[in-house]
Amino acid sequence: MHTRRTFRSFRPNRSLRAGGVLLAAAALLVSACSSGGSSTAATRADGGPALGALPRATPSALTPYYEQKLNWRNCEVPGFQCATMKAPLDYAKPGEGDVRLAVSRKKATGPGARLGSLLVNPGGPGGSAVGYVQGYAGIGYPAKVRARYDMVAVDPRGVAGSEPVECLSGRQMDTYTQTDITPDDTGETAAVVAAYQRFAEGCGARAPKLLRHVSTVEAARDMDILRAVLGDEKLTYVGASYGTFLGATYAGLFPDRVGRLVLDGALDPSLPANRLNQEQTAGFETAFQAFAKDCVRRKECVLGRTPAQVGENLRALFERLDARPIPTGDADGRQLGESLATTGVIAAMYDEAAWPQLRQALTAAVKKDDGAGLLALSDRYYERDADGSYSNLMYANAAVNCLDLPAAYDTPEEVERALPEFEKASPVFGRALAWASLNCAYWPVKPTGGPHRIEAKGAAPIVVVGTTRDPATPYRWAQALASQLSSARLLTYDGDGHTAYGRGSTCVDSTINTYLLRGTPPTDGKRCSPS
Repeated sequence: MHTRRTFRSFRPNRSLRAGGVLLAAAALLVSACSSGGSSTAATRADGGPALGALPRATPSALTPYYEQKLNWRNCEVPGFQCATMKAPLDYAKPGEGDVRLAVSRKKATGPGARLGSLLVNPGGPGGSAVGYVQGYAGIGYPAKVRARYDMVAVDPRGVAGSEPVECLSGRQMDTYTQTDITPDDTGETAAVVAAYQRFAEGCGARAPKLLRHVSTVEAARDMDILRAVLGDEKLTYVGASYGTFLGATYAGLFPDRVGRLVLDGALDPSLPANRLNQEQTAGFETAFQAFAKDCVRRKECVLGRTPAQVGENLRALFERLDARPIPTGDADGRQLGESLATTGVIAAMYDEAAWPQLRQALTAAVKKDDGAGLLALSDRYYERDADGSYSNLMYANAAVNCLDLPAAYDTPEEVERALPEFEKASPVFGRALAWASLNCAYWPVKPTGGPHRIEAKGAAPIVVVGTTRDPATPYRWAQALASQLSSARLLTYDGDGHTAYGRGSTCVDSTINTYLLRGTPPTDGKRCSPS
C-alpha cells in the first residue's frame, strides 16, 4: 500500500529515496504558529496566505539551544563525525521537553579556504539525511565542493536517528503494503479503510507526544539552531524533493539568514493535498510514457510494440495480479499482488537508470509468473530489509505529511468521486494513487498546516531546479515555487527522472557547483539538457 505524498529518488548507496511516490505537503502559517512557535501569516492582496518571517532576534528562551556545544565523536562510518543536538519539542514551550536530533558531518578536505557548512537533505519526508550524507553526499558530491565545505546533515525530528516515529511491526507492515488499494466492492473498500486505521492507531500509540511536533516548520527551525551551533552566519543548503519544501520553509522563516540555497525537484506549497496528489499522479504518467517509449525501442520489451500497448498490457498485468498473485520466492511467503507490483513499477519511475531492471522484472512476471523482480523494487521503495524489518521512512512520511496538510479526502465516498480525475491523470496508476490519498483521513493528530505561499522577501538568490519529466515533483511545481520566492532563479533540466543535480548533466552540475563555490547564481530561466 502506498503512503501518499512521498518525495524520494534513487541515488547510489543512498538510504532514502529508493524510489517513491507521492508527496510531502505544506506547513502553514496561522495554525503552524500555535504548534511550531511564532511564524506569522502575511495575507496577500488576492487573499492567499504567505509564510511570514520570524523575528530576527532569538527569543531568550531559545538561547540555551542556540548556544549549546556539540560533543563530536567518530561515527561508525570512517571519516565522519557524529553528535546529538537538542531542540525544543514544542517551540511554543521551550524548556518543557526536548527532542534529540542526530547530526553528522565530514569536515572540508581542502585545498582552498573553507566556505562553511553545507547542509543536505535527501527528501522524504522521512529520509535519513545522516544516512544520505554518509552514504552518498559526503563522498559523492563533487570533490571541489567537499574540499571547501563541511558536509553536514541532521535527521529531521521523528526520522531515523532523531527519535524516530514507529507505527507497525515488520509483519504488520508486510500486511499493510499488500493491502489491495483498488477496491472492487464494499468489502475491499472496508479493508482499505481498516488498514489505514490500524496504521494510524499504531503511530498514535507509539509516539503520542512526538506525533504533534514533527511539522516541517519545526524541522526548519531545528536547522536554524544547527546553523548557529555550527558557527555559520548564513545557511548553505542543498535539498532534494521534499527537502526543497524544508529549505523553502527555512527561507520563509529566516530570509535574512539565507546563504546559498539549492532546491532540486521542487514542491509547490500553495496547493492543497488533493491537487498535489492529482498532479503528482499526472507526473508519474508522464514518466511512465517516457519509459514506454524507451521500452518499445528494445527487443526485450515484453509489454508491447507501441507505448499505448505498454500501458494497456501493464494495466492488464495489474488486474491479473489483483485476481491471482504470483510467487516471488520470498522467505516470508509473500506473493506479488497488484499493490506490491504497482509500487515496484512506480519505484522505477524515479530514475531512468532503473528502467532495465524494471524491464527484466516485468518480463519475469509476464512470461514466468515470477514476481521476485517487482517485489525487490517494491522492497527498495519501502526500505524493507531482508530480515523483514523496515526503516521508519513510511512512518515518518505519514507523520509529517498528515501534520503539514489537511487530508486530501476524508471518506471513501470522496475518493470515489475523485476517481475520474485520477484515472484521467493516469490510466495506469490513477485508481491506486487515488485510494492512497485517503491515508491521512484517520490520523490521530489534527493537522497544524495548510496550503500557503513562500515568498522569503529579502533573501539572497535561491536556485530552484526543475526536471521537465520528473515523476514525483512535476516540473510545474518548480515553476510555481520559483514564481513565489522573491529571489528565485529557475534552472530547468530537460530530461527524465526525479531531481537533476548529480544525475549526469554537466550543465546542471557545473551551474550548481559555480553557485555553491562562488555564490554566482544562474540567470533565471537557464535550461540544461542531458550530457
